Amino acid sequence: MRIAIDRRRLVDRLQEQANIGGIDGERGLDRVTLSEADREVRDWFRDRMTDAGLDVRVDEVGNVFGRRPGADPDAGTVLLGSHLDSQPHGGIYDGPLGVLAALEFVETLEDEGITTERPVELVNWTNEEGSRFQPAMMGSGVWAGALSQEAAYEATDRDGVRFVDALERIGYRGDVPAEPGYDYDSYLELHIEQGPRLDDAGDDVGVVTGVVGFQWGEITFEGQANHSGTTPMHHRRDALVGAADVITGVRRIPGTLGERTVGTTGVIEADPGSINIVPGEVTFTVGFRDPDDETVAEAVDRVKGEAAAAAEREGLEWRYEERMSVESVDFADRCVDAVQSAADDRGYASQRLVSGAGHDATRVASVCDAAMVFAVSEDGKSHSPQEFTDWDDCYAAADTLANAALDLAGVADE
Repeated sequence: MRIAIDRRRLVDRLQEQANIGGIDGERGLDRVTLSEADREVRDWFRDRMTDAGLDVRVDEVGNVFGRRPGADPDAGTVLLGSHLDSQPHGGIYDGPLGVLAALEFVETLEDEGITTERPVELVNWTNEEGSRFQPAMMGSGVWAGALSQEAAYEATDRDGVRFVDALERIGYRGDVPAEPGYDYDSYLELHIEQGPRLDDAGDDVGVVTGVVGFQWGEITFEGQANHSGTTPMHHRRDALVGAADVITGVRRIPGTLGERTVGTTGVIEADPGSINIVPGEVTFTVGFRDPDDETVAEAVDRVKGEAAAAAEREGLEWRYEERMSVESVDFADRCVDAVQSAADDRGYASQRLVSGAGHDATRVASVCDAAMVFAVSEDGKSHSPQEFTDWDDCYAAADTLANAALDLAGVADE
């Protein structure tokens, strides 16, 4: 059995949520986790789930679920969702498209009077982005047992605000344990690709077979702050020079390891930060990703070697601190096949690919079988107000998600 979701309703909902935390004069979002805008969009989403007749619950880390019963109450649940939080200057599709496509699936079941064999749940995961509180994928990580709830609660933002305090302030510290409260059969997540492969190929949807592994870390060099005009060059212990050498290594190392290896330095902090003082301490982030976990480990080892060499050249002390490490994930064949079958049956051109970005599905895959659907990202842009996915591409991916989910949930008395 195949269904057709309501394109107009999906687009209207996407536009509605984009107004919550929207950036003035741009089409992007500033809706970081546990902000006032996050509270507002959570309230809005809860109302939509209630309108759809779902039983809504909030767990202790703020994950919001909506449950629709199936004909067999003992059958494993099919879970669908993503996240509503954004980067500080993010796009309107990253995350919200997956949440609202899942809602559209349930509303279509209601419209058509379809009872599924398995129960179906929707979820908005807390703090997928990790832009305010680290680590990323926090809500799904606690729920899946990859992170401790205590550690999540004690995480702080740059202003020293604890996660648990921010959660309570917006009223989303629920009383349901942050753990699987039911038996889960499978999980599907729709997300924009956040890369150019679908757009370059002219395909309609991506059938995601897995997610790369990655490690984020932080390197600190300690030298000697001193006067920039009176300190001879051969007397300097310039922490920023050491950092610059390693940062060029972060750019260079991936090209020696593999086609899919990527490395990035996204944050640099130099102290004391004055134009006429030699930097005495510099801290910067490094991150490597690859579908092969051993390749990620090799990249980290190499950057540590570069740091040690730079420290010796410049007379510096250095240290490396791991901030987050996630192993690669291969999705379950039966879930991937359900997505592929739905795309084929609905006539969408597709390709199979591995996600280069982390997603909540990475965590949930340890609880139950999982897979993902990708929507086209025009020019591969994401984490930016310039992020764009055409409404037709939104619909194609959401339509694929809905029909794959129906396959997994089954139709009662079909």
